[in-house]
Amino acid sequence: MLFIKPHTLVKTEAQLWMQVVCWMLCLGLAGALAVLQKDQVAQHAIKLYRSKGPTHGHSWLAGNCKRLVGLLRQKTVVVKKLAAAADAVGRDRGLSEPEKIFQVHTLEVFQRELNESEHLVFQAVHGLQRALQGDYKDVVNMKESSRQRLEGLREAAIKEEQEYVELVAAEKHQQEALKSALAQNKTLSMLDEILEDVRKAADRLEEEIEEHAFDNNKQMKGVNVEAVLRVEEDEENGGKRKNKSRQKEVEDDLGLSMLIDSQNNQYVLTKPRDSTMPRADHHFIKDLVSVVMLSLPCGWICTLVGLPPMFGYIICGVLLGPSGLNSIKSMVQVETLGELGVFFTLFVVGLEFSPERLRKVWKTSVQGSCYLSLLMVGAGLLWGQILRIRPTQTVFISTCLSLSSTPLVSRFLAGGSRGDKEGDLDYSSVLLGMLVMQDVQLGLFIAAMPTLIQAQSGDLDSFLFGSLRVLYLLAQVLVSLVAVLLLCLLLRSFLIAPYYKKLHTESKGNKEILVLGMAAFVFFMLTVTEFLDVSMELGCFLAGALLSSQGHMVTAEVMGCIEPIRDFLAIIFFASIGLHVFPTFVLYELTILLVLTLTLVIMKFMMAVLVLSVILPPSSRHIRWIVSAGLAQVSEFSFVLGSRARRAGIISREVYLLVLSVTTLSLLLAPLLWRVTTHKWVSRTERKMVT
Repeated sequence: MLFIKPHTLVKTEAQLWMQVVCWMLCLGLAGALAVLQKDQVAQHAIKLYRSKGPTHGHSWLAGNCKRLVGLLRQKTVVVKKLAAAADAVGRDRGLSEPEKIFQVHTLEVFQRELNESEHLVFQAVHGLQRALQGDYKDVVNMKESSRQRLEGLREAAIKEEQEYVELVAAEKHQQEALKSALAQNKTLSMLDEILEDVRKAADRLEEEIEEHAFDNNKQMKGVNVEAVLRVEEDEENGGKRKNKSRQKEVEDDLGLSMLIDSQNNQYVLTKPRDSTMPRADHHFIKDLVSVVMLSLPCGWICTLVGLPPMFGYIICGVLLGPSGLNSIKSMVQVETLGELGVFFTLFVVGLEFSPERLRKVWKTSVQGSCYLSLLMVGAGLLWGQILRIRPTQTVFISTCLSLSSTPLVSRFLAGGSRGDKEGDLDYSSVLLGMLVMQDVQLGLFIAAMPTLIQAQSGDLDSFLFGSLRVLYLLAQVLVSLVAVLLLCLLLRSFLIAPYYKKLHTESKGNKEILVLGMAAFVFFMLTVTEFLDVSMELGCFLAGALLSSQGHMVTAEVMGCIEPIRDFLAIIFFASIGLHVFPTFVLYELTILLVLTLTLVIMKFMMAVLVLSVILPPSSRHIRWIVSAGLAQVSEFSFVLGSRARRAGIISREVYLLVLSVTTLSLLLAPLLWRVTTHKWVSRTERKMVT
């Protein structure tokens, strides 16, 4: 990104060159547009640049062309003088070699200033000539002309920014040279000598830690140069924002302001140029404080009326988000912190899984999640044929809606009865196993999205190549899963037990070592699975499952340390979901959204019942109802997938908003369906036990 500062304007000579643009326009038009009479050319220029003052036909044209010729001659003379000055610097024996290089470089900067100003003049002439030759009714041509002018301005801004930085460095060098000259004429005290040594060490430190990120990245492929607005927050005027000049140079240098580009995206500082000064993102701190403080009353009220407290957290996000008070400035940071809630939630889920439970349900989980996704895609293609929707859209939407929310279901299962004594399988193991496998499918689907984009473009060769790529990705995922399982076996056999014993010994009387060790293990497994392109969520789940193999005492101790962290981050996660809920849109389209949501929930419920009726053993088929109720909603990851698909052009804005709203409503309806199903299932189980 590029911030165009007001103080980086072209200097006096460049301003002089910009003033002769109108003169060069007339000269270029007179030569290039020979079909037009000189009077007509002059009239065009007068009309476009009438703000320059009164003009008088040929006399105006001739006078300004003479001045332009004089300026060109003057520029040639100045260039010769610069070359002579550079030769004089090279012959001066009184200057050191670094000083000679610096002075010659300063002369080169000035010469580049002259050349660039001359280039801008001829570029302006070419642009006006192209505009006059074009058709004012051709919007495409005008758009292309505007794009070319914009690219030219961006390149000029880059060059001017570099030149300004070089001139600032030259000014600093002159000041340092003046200080050195003064220091040679007087005796320094001991304190001054110490400060001088510290100054030199500080200069070396800045040179070592400076990355030159701007210079290193500006020529990279895919890098776009854009003009942005830099906005400061005026605390004295009730928090209203306004553009500032250099009136607070010290504050501006801190870089804690907000940048806004032409697409209304907002940016905050991620890494400062001067890493020696500590900085904090106060917007993010305020946002986090607001979320936590408002989540308490919202969750409390939902608990009092008999609703799960996570509803209150979602409502908190709605109130603070774009559809409410719009007080959240660092939305991306809040959502990123909420993702940690997903990771620790899956880690706790894995802690409740023993290896025996995993061995029982892995086959059912893999088959169930795959069959359910295929049924959803098949139903989506069928509806797409009826409604005449492109196959790429229907495949994406149906795959996206086939996923279910793992954090939501883990909240349902928290504190409830997990086992079923009558069958071979308990419903919680089957349900969570299928959800974890859906997270694995999510990673594969994200990797396959480029193929959907190629299919959207209609390129058959690209689509066939993309299909082969999907098969390759599928084989790669299978190999990665095998590698992850082998790693888990090695860790369980040789590392987990001594690692936990060491942590347990070091954490006596100090639980922070245990908490840090468990978090590090979670992030290690997360990094491994992410490196193998499987799923970060799967890595968190496997980390918990590996620790659960060490026995109930280990699981209880780790759970006691991790659960408070999980609960806090889960609050942020559910609040971040509320940031993407738009009540006004839901109210406008309430009827169609309710119909779509109810249809989707019922369809997912019945499909899950059908799949589980086929793959479950006869002694455990009665749990299909409660497992299906847990799967009959849409995962919060549809927000992420939908945004990527919208940027890629797979789905339109309207479809994206529909997916967003249906996902939200399904998450709101899920607790009701879960309560009804579990109540009937528990009543049935109790009646059978009594019988």
